[in-house]
Amino acid sequence: MSRRMISLASISAAALLAAATSVHAQDVKLPSSLTTTAYDTGTAGFNIGVAVGKMMKDKYGTDVRVLPAGNDVARLAPLRAGRAQMSWMGSGIYFAQEGVFEFGVKEWGPQALQITLSTVDCNGASLGVAKDTNVKEIKDLRGKRVGFVVGSPALNQNSLGILAYGGLTQKDVKAIEFASYGAMWKGLVNNDVDAAFGTTITGPAKEAETSPRGLVWPPLPPGDKAAWERVKKVAPFFYPHVSTCGAGISKDKPIELSTYPYPIGTVYATQPADLTYAMTKAMIDGYDSYKDAAPGATGLAVKAQTMKWVVPFHAGAVKALKEAGHWTAEDEAHNNNLFKRQQVLIAAWAEYIKTPAADEAKHMAGWMEARKAALAKANLPNGFEE
Repeated sequence: MSRRMISLASISAAALLAAATSVHAQDVKLPSSLTTTAYDTGTAGFNIGVAVGKMMKDKYGTDVRVLPAGNDVARLAPLRAGRAQMSWMGSGIYFAQEGVFEFGVKEWGPQALQITLSTVDCNGASLGVAKDTNVKEIKDLRGKRVGFVVGSPALNQNSLGILAYGGLTQKDVKAIEFASYGAMWKGLVNNDVDAAFGTTITGPAKEAETSPRGLVWPPLPPGDKAAWERVKKVAPFFYPHVSTCGAGISKDKPIELSTYPYPIGTVYATQPADLTYAMTKAMIDGYDSYKDAAPGATGLAVKAQTMKWVVPFHAGAVKALKEAGHWTAEDEAHNNNLFKRQQVLIAAWAEYIKTPAADEAKHMAGWMEARKAALAKANLPNGFEE
């Protein structure tokens, strides 16, 4: 069977299993060891991954190794190769599913990625800015140095989305590239850059806040409809969110920012449903053991789940959510439509790469056109209109 057929069959099987799974509790049966990936040490995703791993060790005797990685490609590579069972992703999961940006190259293409649980908590996700720049609003970043990370479409597109709130594009700022998320934030502390994207609870943001430069989060008030329309055109997965925790933020000093689920416990469609079920159920049943162990971990609560986002839940996770009483017919329909989207994208990619383009630039341009046509034919939204 071809790789394409395996991928399509996996997605179809996941959809059928999600629809047919009977709801009855089972004991959690985790393997003796698991490997997960996350952003660099000290980031929100890494810290939450460690907290969940400790719970699995204490409660189920499973050794969990969390591998730090500086960008989306590095986080997903071990997962695709079968060396890791889950990755704590951000919006990069969406870009990988869609096969765009760094995931539009010949070596990748659309990825059948699916969700276990994701986090939305009191924190926000936006551009943190060095206080000594005197920037008060996003538009004040014009001409300033903004960090970008090589190989991380999520971070880079996120930064562009926030800049769009202020009516700015990459051409309006000085783009400074770094090798990793951690290096970018270290660059802010060292005065190599003025702004960096991240969550308000990430460790590097706290370090920046306590550094001589200080840190501020320029607000993104939801009342500015035009500004938010600009954000949505660049980063449709963002939505307004009042942040009450993080570097320089508290319940007494909240800030109107933006957010999306992060981190997202990510697996491939090909991963056995029983393994994904066990990991998801362990996170649900063991919630009280880790919810206070890392900033943002409370956002993994079942009731806090973002049920109708842009990437589907894995069949194993669906089973666990059903058992927890947190799954509706509407959720089922939405999830099945997302399975369909993944099938359409993977089939379009398989057809497109039958005739290799002369160079990478032509490949990317041709793929975006083929992708657009396939989604239109299936009556599905593009998501990346020019």
